[in-house]
Amino acid sequence: MPAFVLLTVLTAIRILSRNRLRAGLTMLGIIIGVGAVIAMVSIGEGAKAAVAQRVASMGTNVIIVLPGSTTAGGVRGGQGGAVTLTMSDGLDLKKRIPLLRDTGWAKRDVMQIVNGNKNWNGPVNGISPSYLTIRDWSFASGGPFTQQDVDAAARVALLGQTMVGNLFDAGEEPVGAMIRIKNVPFRVVGVLAPKGQSAQGSDQDDIIFIPFSTAERKVFGTQFLGSVGALFASTERVEDLGPAVDQIRETLRLRHRLQSEQEDDFTIRTQVDIGKVQEGTSETMTVLLFAVASISLLVGGIGIMNILLVSVTERTREIGVRMAVGAKRRHIVMQFLIEAMTLSVVGGCLGILFGVLGARLTTVIAGWPTIISGNTVATAFVFSVAVGLFFGLYPANKASRLNPIDALRYE
Repeated sequence: MPAFVLLTVLTAIRILSRNRLRAGLTMLGIIIGVGAVIAMVSIGEGAKAAVAQRVASMGTNVIIVLPGSTTAGGVRGGQGGAVTLTMSDGLDLKKRIPLLRDTGWAKRDVMQIVNGNKNWNGPVNGISPSYLTIRDWSFASGGPFTQQDVDAAARVALLGQTMVGNLFDAGEEPVGAMIRIKNVPFRVVGVLAPKGQSAQGSDQDDIIFIPFSTAERKVFGTQFLGSVGALFASTERVEDLGPAVDQIRETLRLRHRLQSEQEDDFTIRTQVDIGKVQEGTSETMTVLLFAVASISLLVGGIGIMNILLVSVTERTREIGVRMAVGAKRRHIVMQFLIEAMTLSVVGGCLGILFGVLGARLTTVIAGWPTIISGNTVATAFVFSVAVGLFFGLYPANKASRLNPIDALRYE
């Protein structure tokens, strides 16, 4: 039996090589399909990894409490849209909840920043010193401001990499320079290490941090002193996030004197929650890309079936001769199935090559992250073989059912 299979494979290759152009065009659908599946899924997997990296850039085991309740559909207003959270809330949470490693707060506004003859509109954040620790911010040069700077409402600032690029010339040292925020002079004491995009897609490096007290008294002109745009907290372990969230909710409802029938006047999000939402979106996109790319494989399979049906018609007399000299139905079926499998296997191998190349070019040209996994390549190849087998069955079965006498008379 193995010798017969080998002979059948060689015969299939010889027959297909008679019409190289036709065989090549037939395989083109499989090549495009396999290549598209690998490239698209690699892009989707790269997007998932990028999202995971962005979520990780938020810090470690981070809890975010935003003012105002969650509106319909889970969407809420922008940071600072309601005045329901204060510095006192943050301090009390740290004192009352042992699971919290630290708490901090921030308030932001978009303002014009000036350095000499350069200016840039960007987000200015008034923060507590603990905010930097919770969010795992590190420094490229200089260092953070201290609690003493907050107590004295010092005019000191920390700059993100994007902000530095827009306010300073290449090679110019930002640390020690004087900039102006809303015509208030600030001395740069530190340059933050790059973080890249956030989980929501915004540039985390396009930012300025100043002491919260300075922001309130000298920059923002806050009407309600002590109000914050967001509270931040962190836990030692990821397992503590759930219990900590419950205790935060209970504590804040008690502090805000909310009755049992009243909804929360704040919204709590954890790093895990944000990661799950983003991961779910990326997973959906990957599945969608796979489904779209798979259509090309199905089109390729239809091409294989079409060309084999033509081949059955062209080779009717040959089939009749084989049956007349003793070939059984299973031999005819195997002959055409092997031809279909040969087209799909060769097309699948070439598709893998083009898919990997396409994914690499996407990263180089468009800058999109891609991850090519062995599982993706194997799945695409097996799918292509299955498509060849499925769409080869009908032509093979049709050929095996020909009447030998009628086939021999066919002109």
